[in-house]
Amino acid sequence: MRTLMIDVCDLETTKARMLAALEGSEPSAPVLSFPSEEQLFTVLTARRWTLLRALTGAGPVGVRELARRVGRDVKGVHTDAQALVKAGVIDKLPDGKLHFPYDAVHLELELKAVA
Repeated sequence: MRTLMIDVCDLETTKARMLAALEGSEPSAPVLSFPSEEQLFTVLTARRWTLLRALTGAGPVGVRELARRVGRDVKGVHTDAQALVKAGVIDKLPDGKLHFPYDAVHLELELKAVA
């Protein structure tokens, strides 16, 4: 099962992960990192999360079919899907279909007390 981990981390952590993956010093699981919680929630809104849920493990899906599956209008789904493509969350294939090549998503967030 292919799982995408989504998290929030700073640039230095992201760079360290990339270097480790390039060196092969640790297995590289797919990770999508955002620099802040605000940016994560700007990209992954509730409606877009619903699209992601519908695409998880589904293979390539056309916009009209995706709209049918989530019970939304085609224009709204298209707009949200384009935002997810632009952010690198999902892929748009040459035939126009949308693809999320993962079977699961693991979202990791940490909230700490401010001193």
